[in-house]
Formats: sequence, structure tokens, C-alpha cells
Amino acid sequence: MLKFERNPNSFIYRHRRLLFSLFLIIVIPLVVCLIWWLTRPEVSPAEGVKRTFMQNITAFDSAVSRLQADIRAKRPAAIQASFRRARIAYKRVEFISAYYSPETTRALNGPNIPEVDDDLRVNEPQGFQVLEEMVFPEVATDAYPDMLHAANVIRANVNRLRKISETNELTDSHIFDAMRLEVFRVVSMGITGFDSPVAFHSLPEVASALGSVQQQLTHYTSQSADNGLAIRLDSAFNAAIAYVRKSRDFNAFDGLEFIKEYANPLSSRLLDAQKALGIPVFAEKRLLSPSARTLTDSGVFNADYFVNFEEQTMTSQRVALGKMLFFNPILSNNSGRTCATCHQPDKAFTDGEPKSFAIGFNGIRISRNAPTLLNASFQAAQFADSRVTFLEDQASDVIRNPEEMHGSLPDAVAALRKQDESRRLFEKTYSDGVTESNLKNAIASYIRSLSSLDSRLDRHFRGSGNALTVEEKAGFNLFMGKAKCATCHFFPLFNGTVPPAYLETESEVLGTPATAEGKTVDPDVGKFVLTKREPHRYAFKTPTIRHVALTAPYMHNGVFKTLEEVVDFYDRGGGNGLGFNLENQTLPFDKLDLKDSEKKALVAFMKIL
Repeated sequence: MLKFERNPNSFIYRHRRLLFSLFLIIVIPLVVCLIWWLTRPEVSPAEGVKRTFMQNITAFDSAVSRLQADIRAKRPAAIQASFRRARIAYKRVEFISAYYSPETTRALNGPNIPEVDDDLRVNEPQGFQVLEEMVFPEVATDAYPDMLHAANVIRANVNRLRKISETNELTDSHIFDAMRLEVFRVVSMGITGFDSPVAFHSLPEVASALGSVQQQLTHYTSQSADNGLAIRLDSAFNAAIAYVRKSRDFNAFDGLEFIKEYANPLSSRLLDAQKALGIPVFAEKRLLSPSARTLTDSGVFNADYFVNFEEQTMTSQRVALGKMLFFNPILSNNSGRTCATCHQPDKAFTDGEPKSFAIGFNGIRISRNAPTLLNASFQAAQFADSRVTFLEDQASDVIRNPEEMHGSLPDAVAALRKQDESRRLFEKTYSDGVTESNLKNAIASYIRSLSSLDSRLDRHFRGSGNALTVEEKAGFNLFMGKAKCATCHFFPLFNGTVPPAYLETESEVLGTPATAEGKTVDPDVGKFVLTKREPHRYAFKTPTIRHVALTAPYMHNGVFKTLEEVVDFYDRGGGNGLGFNLENQTLPFDKLDLKDSEKKALVAFMKIL
């Protein structure tokens, strides 16, 4: 057997303890790391999105901290720059924040107007839009304490967002839903200046919002077997962001081209990517379909969404029965008055009167202008004062109102039961035949069937070759931009139902004058009658302006005979522009300074709806 003798003079022998220590320090940790790397749990895309989101919140917090410091230092130019940076940072968290933490997001970025909640408490506004009015167009150097307070509140809400978000579990389906909703938010609110009404910083913020979605998508595309998926998505995002960034002037931005050529393809590709990755699309009921490719596709809005019970949804039989009742004077105790008296189909279901005559009731004037019933189903509240939620309740209110139908539901039910044909129709449609509930639902079903979202503008977006004139295109861009119309009449429904969640319908205080001469505000206090809260004094629901060419005269009191008069009223700054000094007016009262050609273009655009 061979034997080896130890050599005390050898390097290894002399340094054996050092070498062994190095082995323990270097080799073993490397082996452990290698084993961990080979056996590590793979981070899911949703977890990656969550990590990036939390990092973006940290960056957002730092930006707001810098804003606070600049306010304390009282440096006007630095304050404006820091405000813009903080807004850009906010937009990088918006799509997840708005989806998972809507209340905190509203506190960060809600309108600068008091809010009356469901318990009738008046909550003062807070967030960026409150601070923005002190910082732009010039820093209010006499308001540094108020500025700092507003910034402190923003910082507190950032921390609140962080705490809430730490425990939120994100899922793939929710993330992709939030991504498409952010594109829809950009289209319906971002490019209109809704949340940057004074600084006009909307376009850089849109680029930031889209860039954040693009960044978060890499968590999915990097793990996809389809190498072309990332290329296709990046191409769509890069094109949209580049188009926004090249537009330096908010008032000159071509929103029409952006929506058709960039935003719509982008939201469509996001839906395609979700399906390609095998991520389920929600099947839940919403006003805007969870599977909508774009906001302008046909059939993406659900006219049955705002029903009280599932069993009240439309059927063809209910619609037909409701139509019969709509034109039947039996609802007014056979006084000759029907629903169609004030809602005539050839006038887009209005009557052409400033305030309708209650025919047969001593010539009494109904207190308000009869609104169109077209697309009434796409609103979360009914009547100009939003006093009811469901169309069934609207029908009941009108039938019983002594100024309108002057009828009685029990009397109508009794009379219909005596008519063989009516009784058969009810029994064929409803298992329990003629009842007050079924009568109301039948009328409501007919009204829900009166959805009409197929104007020349809609067909333009759908690529059906219905070209718009140069003037009509200019009018659309004015409506969505400089004229600020779309900050209340939201695209594409053009009513006050707030996108992209479409859960509430807003009311506004415009300061509508009592007469066309504009000497005094109209005495109708609107929603204030119901709530007795000052923010609601003179507040009225924002109606749709679809089919507006057929619905003259305009406003809740029918004071304006033409669209030109309406545009001029808004151009002057509403009631406060007329000198009414309403503290709670929600319409910006600074003049729009529209040129005559711009006013003409606005009217031309509205007429194609």
C-alpha cells in the first residue's frame, strides 16, 4: 500500500486552517445559493405587478415629500415643478389604486368641490385638485399655510394607500381588467383635462399613466411563450405614448385621432393579450361590459344594468307591453294624457316645450322641461333632481304626480284587469298578471329599450366609412378639450354617468338663468329640495346630449331655444359669468373665450349625435 507523508513545509499544510475557513465562507454559501436558485419558487406575474406597484407608491411618496419641502421653502417655480412631478408619480399608481382603493384614490384626486355622501354629510374636497387651484396658473403666495395643509393631506392619503395596498391580493384577471379600464379612463377623462383643470398638464400625465401600464405588462410578456406578444403590445403603447408626447398644446390636441388610431387599438390588444395568456375575462354584470374591446364598440353598454332585481330585466314581451302602456291614456284615468304626451318619439321623446302643459288639468305647467328618454337606462339616477334611482320608480312618480299624469296605480291596475286584451297580455308576460309592480316594470322595460348609440360619430369610430367634416372633427376636439364640455358630459355616453366604473351619475350647479336675458338665477333649487344641503342648491343632473338637435329648448327650465344660446352661456362662465355670484357653482366660471368659428364647430358636432 502506498503511503504519503505530510510535508510540514508545504503551502497547503501550513495554511490548512485558513483554506478550510475560506471553504466555509465562500464555497458553501455558493452551493447554498445555487441550490436555492434551482429550487426557488417562481414569482408570479401578479406578484411582480404588486412589487412594482409598491415601489411606485414609494416613489409617489417621495415626490409628495419634495412638494411639501418646496412649499415650506416658499419657492414658487419649484412648487409648480414639484406639483407636476408628484402628479406624474400619481399617474403611475392610478390604474391599480383606482381599481382596488377607489375611496383613497378619490381623496387623492377628486374634484375640488364639496361632496354630499349617502348619509347627507358634507365632506370638504381634498387632494391634488384643491392644491392645484392654489399653485396654477400662478402660485398664490398669500396661501402657503393652506398649500402646506393640502400637501400634508395628500401625503397622509399616500400613506393610507400604502397601508391598504400592502394587504391587497392582486389577481391576473383583476390586473388586466384594471389595465383596460385605465385606457378607458384616459379616453373619457384624461385627455379632457378632467383632473388637471387649471394646470392643463393632462397630456404628460396621460403618457405617464400609459407608461405605467406598459411597464407592468412586462411581468406577463416576459413569461409568455409567444415572443411576438411583447412586440405587439409595446408597439401599440409606444405609438400611443409618442402621439401624446408630441402634442405640446392641450387645446390643440386631436382627441378624435388619438381615440380612433391609438387608444382603441391599444385597449383591443390588451384584451387579445389577456385571452392569449389564458387569463379569464370577467362575466359579471356591469354597465360597461367587462369584455368591451373599446368604449365605442356596438353593444358594450348594458341597458339592463340599473335594475333593482334581476327578474326585472327586459324581455321582448315586456317591451311590447310597456310600449302599449306608454301610449295608453288609462294611466291618467282616461283623461287623454299619456306618457307620449310629453315624450314624443318624433322629438327624441321630448315635447318641444320649455315646460310641458298638463293637458286636461286646467293648463297647469309642469315645473321642468321634459327630458329625452333615449338612453335614460344609462343613468344611475332619474329626474332632473335625481330623486329616484330606478326607471320603475320614475314611472310610478310620473303616474301619481298631479302635475303630470294625475293618475293612480291602483286605479290603472283595476282598469287594466277589466280589459280582456290587456289582462291576457299581462298574464302572457308575467306569471302573476296585472299588478302595480308589473305595470311599472313593463313601462321601464320599454324605456330601457330606447337605447341609441349608433350616431355618425359612433360609426366613424367603428370604421364604417362615415366620414366627419373638418368642422365636425374640430367640434369634437373642442368638446373634449378647450370647451371643457366632456368633463361633465363624459364620452361616449355624453351624460353625467362617471367613467370608467359607471356607478354614479353626477349633478352640477350651472347657475341657469330664469330667462334668456340672464338677469337672475332660476328659482328652482333642484336637488336641494331633497337633501337640504348647500352644495346641492341649484344642482341638476347632467343629462345626455345625444340627439340634442331634436330636444330643444334646453336646460331644466327650457330657457334656451337654440344650441348657440347654450354654447354662449357656457362660454361666458355660466351663472357666475352672468354675475350671479353662486358660491357653490361647479361649472368653471372663467370665460372660455371661444371664437365664433369654434362655437359654430361645437354646435355642428353636437348635431351629429
